Amino acid sequence: MSNKEKPSKKNPASKAPMESLEIGSAIYTTRLTAKFKNRELWQKPDEKKIEAVIPGTIQRIMAKEGEKVAAGTPLLILEAMKMRNEVLSPINGVVMKIHVSEGEMVSRAHLLIEMD
Repeated sequence: MSNKEKPSKKNPASKAPMESLEIGSAIYTTRLTAKFKNRELWQKPDEKKIEAVIPGTIQRIMAKEGEKVAAGTPLLILEAMKMRNEVLSPINGVVMKIHVSEGEMVSRAHLLIEMD
């Protein structure tokens, strides 16, 4: 089979126009795909709403509603894949609401605790 007879593999990114992309102080020229252009933009998480970063089971809750805690204080233990992960307070504040109970299975991004 000659090169003319072979079916061509079309790459949709190769048809996109070249664009400049700045990362830090470096500027790159590249083709941005539609997937990249349509991505969900990153937003800084709300430090007052503590969410599960991985799915797992709540093993132990060490904080109580209304309790004042300092940044770095252990709030609860989330077990995932036989590893125990301490969830620490990201800020100084008061535990306003605990949305989970011991033994509860949670999914990723599940709201665990609200702070004030």
